This record gives sequence, structure tokens and C-alpha cells, in this order.
Amino acid sequence: MFEKLRIKEHMEVTDAAGQHVGTVDDVEGEQIKLTRTDSADNQHHYLSLADVDRIDDNRVYLKEGTMVS
Repeated sequence: MFEKLRIKEHMEVTDAAGQHVGTVDDVEGEQIKLTRTDSADNQHHYLSLADVDRIDDNRVYLKEGTMVS
């Protein structure tokens, strides 16, 4: 298990295959808030910390099958 304190603003978020999903804006409670600039609808999107597989090389990797909402 990872420590959510390791997730910092501006870290890249990728899917399980390493494809860019977004950029961390903030961690709010048990959710990662993504920046609006990576969003097609210019809105903040959120991911559950439970969807994180690992943190490595200043990058957050999501579990297989995770969808951004």
C-alpha cells in the first residue's frame, strides 16, 4: 500500500498501460483531484485513492480498468 502523502500537485497520472490520464491538482480526503487543463470539458475530475495501483518516478499509476469521472 502507498502513502497518500506521497501524491503531490503536478504529478502525472497514468492508466495501467502508462498512458497519460491527467495531472494531480490536489488530494481531497480520499480522492485525487485532476487539473482542468487535462480535461476535454475544462472541469475538474476526481479519482478514488482506492484506484491507485502504485506511485513510481513522480507518477501515479492507476489499477487496470479504472475510469476517470
